[in-house]
Amino acid sequence: MTHSHPGTALITGASSGIGAIYADRLARRGHDLILVARNRERLNALAKRLSDETGRNIEVVVADLANKADLARVEDILRKDSSITTLVNNAGVGATHHLLESNVDELENLLTLNVNVLMRLTYAAAPGFVAQGGGTIINIASIVAIAPEKLNGVYGGSKAFVLAFSQSLHKELHDLNVRVQAVLPGATATDFWAAAGTPVEYLPSAIVMQADAMVDAALAGFDQGEFVTIPALPHIADLEAYEAARQKLMPYLSLNAPAARYSK
Repeated sequence: MTHSHPGTALITGASSGIGAIYADRLARRGHDLILVARNRERLNALAKRLSDETGRNIEVVVADLANKADLARVEDILRKDSSITTLVNNAGVGATHHLLESNVDELENLLTLNVNVLMRLTYAAAPGFVAQGGGTIINIASIVAIAPEKLNGVYGGSKAFVLAFSQSLHKELHDLNVRVQAVLPGATATDFWAAAGTPVEYLPSAIVMQADAMVDAALAGFDQGEFVTIPALPHIADLEAYEAARQKLMPYLSLNAPAARYSK
């Protein structure tokens, strides 16, 4: 993402918040952009501003990714446009109400966008990245991927999927020169919270990071070679210890006999 001609970045959920800031930062790093979101007016305004300020070529794709036909159009772009070198899977929705107080149909829609859409777009992009000798996939997850009890459990489960999927991709694609980064923001000052049912103003200010600071930290983590970036985490050694503990379990998760503690 830092070489002379980094290619085109396709960013979902690009009309505002985290997605719009990724668009700004990647354009300033030299990327051309394909901006995907539902709001045509916001997309066009962002595209014009960034084109004027950076001189990059910026395309707008108005799409509701929860709509299968719209999703298929974006998948087709990812499969056919060989200039695309970076996919930022940012589109997603949240839920903050307790599970038993939530609308199950809304939670099903959440899973469609946070899980199915992200998976399908990644599968559309990855073969081309491998064929052209490299590429980048940035998946925006959340700290609830590892702390699902903090918010609605279905939302937490959806972000746990993003992290687990990214881990598998990282293992499969690393030797094929495809970079995968999972970004796990904490509470971030965007309209995400209001849409999820709890305006950000209701959260303690000590836990809320500004969106530009979050994206800048995520890109710094990318530049430092991180696979998982948690922008708020003070000490990377704590994340490394968490991963080391997970790896320590691996040889013992599937054996031919139950553990001794389960014997009568």
